[in-house]
Amino acid sequence: MDHFLYKNGVLHAEGVPVPEIASAVGTPFYAYSSATLTRHFRVVEEALQGHPHLICYAMKANSNQAVIKLLGSLGAGMDVVSGGEYRRAKAAGIPGERIVFSGVGKTEEEMVLALEGGIRQFNVESEPELLTLSKVAANLGKEVPITIRVNPDVDAKTHAKIATGKSENKFGIPIAKARAAYAQAAALPGIKVVGVDVHIGSQLTELEPYKQAFIKVAELTEQLREDGHEITRLDLGGGLGIPYERSNEAPPLPFDYGRVISETVGHLGCEIEVEPGRLIAGNAGILVTSVIYRKEGEGRDFLILDAAMNDLIRPAMYDAHHDIIPVVEPAPGADQAPIDLVGPVCESGDTFAKQRLMPHVGAGELVAFRSAGAYGAVMSSEYNSRPLIPEVLVHEDQFAVVRPRPTFDEMISRDTIPTWLE
Repeated sequence: MDHFLYKNGVLHAEGVPVPEIASAVGTPFYAYSSATLTRHFRVVEEALQGHPHLICYAMKANSNQAVIKLLGSLGAGMDVVSGGEYRRAKAAGIPGERIVFSGVGKTEEEMVLALEGGIRQFNVESEPELLTLSKVAANLGKEVPITIRVNPDVDAKTHAKIATGKSENKFGIPIAKARAAYAQAAALPGIKVVGVDVHIGSQLTELEPYKQAFIKVAELTEQLREDGHEITRLDLGGGLGIPYERSNEAPPLPFDYGRVISETVGHLGCEIEVEPGRLIAGNAGILVTSVIYRKEGEGRDFLILDAAMNDLIRPAMYDAHHDIIPVVEPAPGADQAPIDLVGPVCESGDTFAKQRLMPHVGAGELVAFRSAGAYGAVMSSEYNSRPLIPEVLVHEDQFAVVRPRPTFDEMISRDTIPTWLE
């Protein structure tokens, strides 16, 4: 469910007509719904009722300060994967005890940053990282809580570029080596073992891979306790998919995901941590763009939009589907015809959809990409010297620009010319 609906023939973001936002900020832009973000967070909360838990929002999905602040006010923790994300979380008022630090390439500088600023735990991904973290913590005279991310070699049945739980992936320590890694961790200064971490991928549309992974985690937890480790937390990652195509069968509901957690690890008495990102933010955002030209080609027509692959890379990178709809509601039974929707960037890959059935949309009209709240703005760039586009947060009948579009002068002035070229 989201809060982007037609009212009186015009697409609204909650109570705000989308053309009103477009008139104020220009196109293209991202718009996020506070009500949808709130609802999705609370649905996950409800799914975990009966377990002590913390929902650590995966900031890589959408790290806008306003989004983080809103979710933090609801009680969310944050899952960060860089020093920059850690700084963003702290700047939005998230306390260190609600931040977990994930990622395969944590640097010593990032470790110091988190240890001095406060951290709930590090999710350690390799033996070299474990040794480095021990050295850094001991030098600071601190003891850092850790989980070790285990790789369960489970096929998440998702896109190859977002699968993280197979033996060929770069993430985590092979589960067969986990007991040795935990024994090593327990013997190191500055390290306090508190739990087990697993994450098998993103945009999962089936529950069976979770079940397989969580069963392995439960077995490992019991073995680790037999080895003398105090395992009190299970970080089960995120990755539950969202419906990108309204016509397709929806992915499993958070309630069903929560049931799998209960059935597989509920008997262990651990605090449950989950790291949803796309599940919370994905359907809470849209990308709004204008048609520059409607172009007739040889055997196919094109809608050339003012949004491009630098604004939304997912279709070019993942062959990802987004439902694309006119902002002005088509008449019932309006004719549809196949058309390619493309951007103005000088790449053939700057294509959002090929031969998509669409009602007639002409130059100057607005269209909206649904399900664009996750991995949209955060993956954008200034390719072709196109400024980053605005982000807008809507609350009921109000909206605010939460990241403005930089001017061309601001964009260019970030470069410097060495004196020998002046």
